[in-house]
Amino acid sequence: MSRLTIIVAATLSNGIGQNGRLPWRLSKEMQYFARITSNAPEGSVNAVLMGRNTWESIPKKFKPLPKRANVVISSNKQYELLPADAPTPTAPVFLHSNLDSALDRLSHSERLGAHIHRAFVIGGASLYQETLSLSQSSGSFVDRVLLTRILEPAFEQCDVHMPDFLGDKVHAGQADAWTKASHAELQEWAGFEVPEGVQEENGVKYEFQMWIR
Repeated sequence: MSRLTIIVAATLSNGIGQNGRLPWRLSKEMQYFARITSNAPEGSVNAVLMGRNTWESIPKKFKPLPKRANVVISSNKQYELLPADAPTPTAPVFLHSNLDSALDRLSHSERLGAHIHRAFVIGGASLYQETLSLSQSSGSFVDRVLLTRILEPAFEQCDVHMPDFLGDKVHAGQADAWTKASHAELQEWAGFEVPEGVQEENGVKYEFQMWIR
């Protein structure tokens, strides 16, 4: 069984992107993303699972994301992850044509060349939707969301939104309802000091949150 962790920055209305890019520039938030997705015990690595558009949005100099196993999903089985003349990548990168085969790889460390500590789903919207729809009784499912909640401004121009994973279930007392963890729990899980409370950067206010089920 693979437990999946979604990591995402989203507005109060769940906006996550505009014109294929992030509508905000938050260097400290990106540092948090890099650290938490890279932080793994010696002898193991984390995996980052993403769709093709998310892969393409990563600047060339950062591809593949270092110190992580990069797993990219594209329906195009012939999709070229890296140019033929690209230097040897510094981190492993794998192409899969669907989520099931990608999850199967994640459940077999020998096929990744390293023991996988944690698996993070990093986008985009359709992959968030697909992974959130996985049943808790299935082999793999999302049990944690690391949400950087963009509090203001509203960024109403966002044209891409993630699913409203909280919805009404948080208040309905259902077994699969999401619960907001305390900051201490987030920090313990992360394994390093995470800024607490409302942060402000470049005129944007946001908060690091962790939701679990």
